[in-house]
Amino acid sequence: MRHNRMTVADLRAAKGKRVLTMLYVETLEEAAAASAAGVDVLSIIAPVWTPAMREAAGDCFVQVGLLYGELATEEDYLRAAFAARKVGGDAYYCAAQVPTVARLAAEGLPVVGHVGLIPSKTTWTGGFRAVGKDVESAVRVWEDMVALERAGAFAVELEVVPARLGAELSRRSGLLTFGMGAGAGTDAQYLFAEDVLGCTRGHKPRHAKTYRNFAAEYERLQQERIAAFREFVADVKAGDYPAPQHEVPMDE
Repeated sequence: MRHNRMTVADLRAAKGKRVLTMLYVETLEEAAAASAAGVDVLSIIAPVWTPAMREAAGDCFVQVGLLYGELATEEDYLRAAFAARKVGGDAYYCAAQVPTVARLAAEGLPVVGHVGLIPSKTTWTGGFRAVGKDVESAVRVWEDMVALERAGAFAVELEVVPARLGAELSRRSGLLTFGMGAGAGTDAQYLFAEDVLGCTRGHKPRHAKTYRNFAAEYERLQQERIAAFREFVADVKAGDYPAPQHEVPMDE
């Protein structure tokens, strides 16, 4: 099927020339809005990656998230990646070990790794906190990137590292850096749609920026929903529903 969305080659060609935009989305409405707004890259997890989502995403390049923990073996990841590819995925996020990344890449599947703060592995870095603030940990992030590049990944999510480190890693590495809380020097700026729309519950990350207050709008709609249901209950109790216009007539 022909399309106008970017390819891996296009993304690579943009490195150092312009900063890409990237959003994590979970609904058809978010995907369609991102496409209409001109967002370059979307991240969508495998369980909600469907033909309808592919259509909604329009010309956005889509990285499909392969679920770490639910998938275990290289065979699991291969099957999941090819299933996502069949739906129209453009690349595949993999937080598994380097040999798994290499196995996917060996099949020609574009793989995105993850370095810095990795939510599923935060116990090794002391919880949800910035990574790479000292020389030792910064070097480890670099070494992780080198290993992923050697394995055949074309990009990494670079999450919550100091801005200076994010810029330096992006400059030194051939990998595309999808930066989330990694400063202005990365190859893409990556946010969650729920943060952009003001829907975040609980802790709001330092790097998140809210552009609209959807939470307030959702609360308003919920109160309207409750009010409508109360009116329905009241109508039934008062005998005002159903009215003649809601009933099927019959001949006398």
